Amino acid sequence: RIGAATTWTRIARTVLPAAFAGLQAAAREVGSIQIQNAGTIAGNLCNASPAADGVPPLLTLDAQVELASLDRRRLLPLSEFLTGVRRTALTPGEMVTAILLPDPPAHAAGAFDKLGSRRYLVISIAMVAVVIGLDASGRIDHARVAVGSCSPVAQRLTELEADLIGQCLGDIRLTPAHLTPLSPIDDVRGSAGYRLD
Repeated sequence: RIGAATTWTRIARTVLPAAFAGLQAAAREVGSIQIQNAGTIAGNLCNASPAADGVPPLLTLDAQVELASLDRRRLLPLSEFLTGVRRTALTPGEMVTAILLPDPPAHAAGAFDKLGSRRYLVISIAMVAVVIGLDASGRIDHARVAVGSCSPVAQRLTELEADLIGQCLGDIRLTPAHLTPLSPIDDVRGSAGYRLD
């Protein structure tokens, strides 16, 4: 359970299992150090930007968003909480109180990579987060892949995830069909084709 007011600095510096390494890498990419010290995980989600650095890694961790109002408390999968560009499933009088993450497989490891026009203080052109687990024979037995800045809301690539199961890391082949959930746009940061590539 990560409280809504938890800062990105706290997430980056907390000792967490290897599956959370992608979330921690994203935490180090959110704005500047000053923003990381003040910016919160709930703020990143409620802003509902397609380029929100925290969303892809949280999707790979099967995050749920805890919402509360005077009348009720409810949980929504992150994929249902974000409904579009700058739009969420928050109702009037409701606020995010926490992000809930199930225990990831102990043998899984996470990663995050972001492409921008420069190294720091940049809105991403594209980003990807993964959580991968390997069995004793070195074959993938747990796979989560999410892409941000390439559709109105960050997307899990579930067909790719399914195709990764049972493969060795060196055997992975990406096909155009794996990218069908994505719908990148042309903007000042990059063309749709560049993002897709």
